[in-house]
Amino acid sequence: MEENFKMIAKCFFGFEEILEKELRTLGAQDVEKGVRMVSFKGDKGFMYKANLSLRTALKVLKPIYSFRANNEQALYKGISGLNWSKYLNANQTFVIDATVHSTYFNHSEFVSQKCKDAIVDQFRERTGQRPSIDKQYPDLRINIHIDKDQVSVALDTSGASLHQRGYRTATNIAPINEVLAAGILLLSGWDGQSHFLDPMCGSGTFLAEAAMIACNIPANINRKEFAFEKWKDWDNDLFDTIVGSLMKKTREFHYTIKGFDKAPSAVSKAKDNIRNANLEDYIKVYEENFFDTEKETEGKLHVVFNPPYDERLDIHMERFYANIGDTLKKNYPGTNAWFITANLEALKFVGLKPSRKIKLFNGSLEARLVKYEMYEGSKRTKFQV
Repeated sequence: MEENFKMIAKCFFGFEEILEKELRTLGAQDVEKGVRMVSFKGDKGFMYKANLSLRTALKVLKPIYSFRANNEQALYKGISGLNWSKYLNANQTFVIDATVHSTYFNHSEFVSQKCKDAIVDQFRERTGQRPSIDKQYPDLRINIHIDKDQVSVALDTSGASLHQRGYRTATNIAPINEVLAAGILLLSGWDGQSHFLDPMCGSGTFLAEAAMIACNIPANINRKEFAFEKWKDWDNDLFDTIVGSLMKKTREFHYTIKGFDKAPSAVSKAKDNIRNANLEDYIKVYEENFFDTEKETEGKLHVVFNPPYDERLDIHMERFYANIGDTLKKNYPGTNAWFITANLEALKFVGLKPSRKIKLFNGSLEARLVKYEMYEGSKRTKFQV
């Protein structure tokens, strides 16, 4: 039996609860929510499964060591105290990502350098050879986190951030991060049980993520590689088994997923990305201006989008957001509409009262995810028995 070990899944602010839920659903043990992270336990197969499946994780780290250090000598000594040949050969490459919240150490670059020296010196003393640094494609990615005098050393199991799903080659001006898109969809309650529309779909990220959630397709099934594939204990057969069992759990989807964009270039990029993700059976994209459209489907419609904001595009803010409100109100009855905006002023012009407001960040910009409920007929008739 494989031993269980602790792992840490990193996430965006505001997604801790949904990441916790994702992990519990997958079968993680000892799940504990933190700030921008959730810790859990699992075996090697679960580590593979978490990287393949988690929609709202940015990375999965495997802690291997911790110690206290309040100066550079103690840091060097602590890193030297670990037998690095367990994880790395002298002819391989590595890189260190350091995060520092400490008065003892000012710069993460300095910490990375000191830790690198300790690892390289250990190999040179033992073997006469030394591993080299490769920032782009290392064989081992090491994560050092210093909080006050507590130093935590972890291996990065994922490699490049997990938002790099592997399906998006074409992007337009300001594409939304895939992990942010998936988290917004899950926060909005999207579960594939209705029709779906992104009326300003850009390069199609919400559409692809919505289809994968609806069909229970693992988020990172199209990804080219994970960091653990270069590890000494990489088990290709186990990985293939995990992929096979996850793909058996995909499900049918009986509704429509549509995207509109008024820019022909965006529509063609969205179609390319959807084809790359093998999702063209589920998604249709049209060149349409949302403000000229109306609801085409019977029953409930789930709308999620990322309207342009002034940092991004040259549009008349007040008129644009007023048009969003008018179009939803007049043309989209029976719709739950969610959108994210970093332009908090612009929300005043929508002319509708949001039933929910959730604080998130889009990159470094503070944003709000807002929900507007459009009822069939008037609100009063909806509650009549």
